[in-house]
Amino acid sequence: MIKRFNQDQIKSFLFGNRVSYGLIFNVILYLLLIAIGFIYLYPLLFMFVTSMKSPGDLLNPMVQWIPTEFYAGNYQKAYQVLDYPSKVASSILISLVPSLFQTAVCSLVGYGLARYRFPGKKLIFALILATFIIPAQNTVIPQMLTYREFGLLGNIYSLILPAIAGQGFKSAIFILIFYQTFLSLPKALEEAARLDGASSFQIFFRIALPAAVPAYIISIIFSTVWYWNETYLTVIFLEGGIQSLPMQLSKFVQAYENLYPPGTVNIFDRLNEAVKLSGTFLNILPLLLLYFVLQKWFVESVERSGIAGE
Repeated sequence: MIKRFNQDQIKSFLFGNRVSYGLIFNVILYLLLIAIGFIYLYPLLFMFVTSMKSPGDLLNPMVQWIPTEFYAGNYQKAYQVLDYPSKVASSILISLVPSLFQTAVCSLVGYGLARYRFPGKKLIFALILATFIIPAQNTVIPQMLTYREFGLLGNIYSLILPAIAGQGFKSAIFILIFYQTFLSLPKALEEAARLDGASSFQIFFRIALPAAVPAYIISIIFSTVWYWNETYLTVIFLEGGIQSLPMQLSKFVQAYENLYPPGTVNIFDRLNEAVKLSGTFLNILPLLLLYFVLQKWFVESVERSGIAGE
């Protein structure tokens, strides 16, 4: 009896039972998570370590992951070349302002599609999906000609006005997120509010909007990141009128040579891999800070909105 009891305990400990996972499952799970985490973190770790290497460490094949000294000169050069404060302010203007407008409009569109019935609803759904399925490269020329006709090229309104019209970058995803969120709201709440004399706008702002806070957080974060990283459409629509940080990074070598002309600097001031990676790390630093500040709300919003697959 005791032997049988011990065997059951060992089996439960290794393979688990109805209330807990076993040791083998946990070990496999954590090894898998560590491997996935390493794949994602390795580029960032390599970028940061290399950016902190001095020219002597870059030339020393014995120095791999631990520099002999933490050299900040690479970041000083990249900071000057990128014109960092000015370009960060421009990037925030280009990414955050359209994102706020896009999130607000997409929530209204998603609410209307989820809570109201009207003719042409399926057609509108098809058109919304088409804006997401059709590559932006296929529609950029008609957009550019339309914006030029209305005098929008070269200024921030070429990004803000489409966002206000619900046609910002990847707006279809956010409309579907809000549609699914508002569709899951119990109709009894809306019916009770109407019996109390609430209007459609009061129902939206007092019932629907508070329940959709996770969707708003997700939309603002994702939209900001996509506007921040989008350079192809932004360069075409802004025509160089506003330079963002990713735009400046794309011409980093040219800007560096203009600031440090070849033949006028010593070997320690020449462009090297550490300086390039310093500029790249400075480019993604605001997004990393945004994530770390909003990490708690971001994780909760992903769990509540159910868009882990996006």
